[in-house]
Amino acid sequence: MMRDVGTVTWKEWQELMLPGGSLWGGAWSEALIVLGAMGVFIPLQVGPAWVQSPVAVCWLWLPLLQMTGMIAESIAGERERHTLETLLASRLPDEAILLGKLVAAVGYGWGLTVLSLLVGLVVVNLGHGAGQLLLYPAPIAAALLALSLAGGLLVAVVGVLVSARAPSVRQAYQRLSIALLLAFLPIFGTQYLAGGWLAPPTAARSDILVIVPMLLGVLFVADSCLLLIALRSFRRGGLGLD
Repeated sequence: MMRDVGTVTWKEWQELMLPGGSLWGGAWSEALIVLGAMGVFIPLQVGPAWVQSPVAVCWLWLPLLQMTGMIAESIAGERERHTLETLLASRLPDEAILLGKLVAAVGYGWGLTVLSLLVGLVVVNLGHGAGQLLLYPAPIAAALLALSLAGGLLVAVVGVLVSARAPSVRQAYQRLSIALLLAFLPIFGTQYLAGGWLAPPTAARSDILVIVPMLLGVLFVADSCLLLIALRSFRRGGLGLD
């Protein structure tokens, strides 16, 4: 089972980074934009608060939003390119196909988040360190990693469910974008109410220790329920290819 999941994950990664066997048009180019924004530009503008406060939590939506194109393509794109039939005709179990696509999407989104946070850490130290080593406090680092992973899984599962039922990639992308916009609307509102899009509120670390576990609990329940729904509903006969 794990080997089958790995096979599908590798296939998804190749199609994502090297579409048609070429670097041109790969997702790495779009990832560089997110990396430049969340890893360089925003940390430079925010300064030491990017590392010392939970401000980075307010920007976790950026790499997750980058996942929408990939996850919208996961099934609807293969259906349009007529490659889904070949995949479903293989001996790979339905669960392995689903999980492989989810692992590829989550790995992309979460990996991009971690890389952006690491680059941001280096940038803040170079630009604002003043001879001191600035590091993410353990509670904030744990919150960033856990929230981005749980949020990435939520985006991936919702995206697969949407992509499996959408007649085209365009419609899958539109539906998923609307769903994510509604989900992230409170974060956008909080940023603008704070007086500027580069200066979100910096809650106390004690607040993070209370808020993050509650949010993670909600995400865990949502991820678990949606994953069960996806595992039960993702069947060859239900993808419009009978």
